[in-house]
Amino acid sequence: MTDLKGTNAPSLADTKHAPRVAVIVPAYGVAHLVSEALASLQRQVMADWECVVVDDGAPDDVAGAVAPFLSDPRIRLLETDNAGVSTARNRAIAQTSAPLVALLDGDDLLRPDYLAHTCAALDADPEARLVTVNARIFGAVPKERPCFSGKQGTGDGMRGSLADVLDRSFGVYIGSTFRRADFDAVGGYDPAMTHAEDFDLWVRLMLLGGHALYIDEVLADYRVRSKSASASGLKMLKGNIHTFEKALALLPDGAPEADIARAMIADNRRQLRFALAIDRIIDGDTSALEQLRDAAPEDLGLAWQAYFLLWSIVPALAPPMLAFRQRRNARGAGAPESERSQSGRRASRPKNEAA
Repeated sequence: MTDLKGTNAPSLADTKHAPRVAVIVPAYGVAHLVSEALASLQRQVMADWECVVVDDGAPDDVAGAVAPFLSDPRIRLLETDNAGVSTARNRAIAQTSAPLVALLDGDDLLRPDYLAHTCAALDADPEARLVTVNARIFGAVPKERPCFSGKQGTGDGMRGSLADVLDRSFGVYIGSTFRRADFDAVGGYDPAMTHAEDFDLWVRLMLLGGHALYIDEVLADYRVRSKSASASGLKMLKGNIHTFEKALALLPDGAPEADIARAMIADNRRQLRFALAIDRIIDGDTSALEQLRDAAPEDLGLAWQAYFLLWSIVPALAPPMLAFRQRRNARGAGAPESERSQSGRRASRPKNEAA
């Protein structure tokens, strides 16, 4: 079932002023927040955009939340059966005509200059495969902070190579902008990816050649919502591993990026063992402390060294301490080690995870 609403009024594609960019808004489970996202879109200083909000079988009233915005001919609602966030985005993008695509999750916000800056950056640089920005992290976090605080990548801080994206030294914010032609060339989102689908797309775009661009301005707002850190973290790690394996299969033998992909596979597998050991210990299996220690990174820190020393003396303290840590992370106090890359960055995060 596919139902596109809001098409009675003429869209920008039907006028002399065709849209420059299509903004895709997945809204699964965020009916109470999507109006804020759409209001931020309507405040853009660049007006020639089109927007498709996609409701892929959400359990809440997305249609009711979007209805007040359908009087704007640039905004349409696509209602489909539930097939996951990757398929939902593919279906939404297929309904658009603009040469550029920007992503806006239904619980996030764009600053007024976002589209003007990202579209101009792509127009000025034909070798750019995507453009990303800095963002304010807010919501279920103890303190608001920027998404990126250090230099991006190994080059000039504005351009990231495939190697930089693979090793996560160049972080890509979820709400990024890219070319529709490049999206089509790589086959869109992989429907088999339920987690790390954004990272997988960034890597495949970068495999086309060229570079990623970073605009060092806070041009968006990324909302953290309280949720369980454990299950989504494990799925994200598995998604990362699959992304690196796919990249490795496409890279030529001897390419330096292939070595990076292998190293990242090994590190994410270690993080997965670490996360699984935590779950076992929380469930009461303190014999997994040895697995946890073996899977710990070399630079885990003095606090963890103290924990391991304490648990070697009193193993029964490990389950409640790790359970507390997991609850704290679920409230947005910080990503667990199992969700971080070697550089400490995260390129994508599991929103719409029920979709």
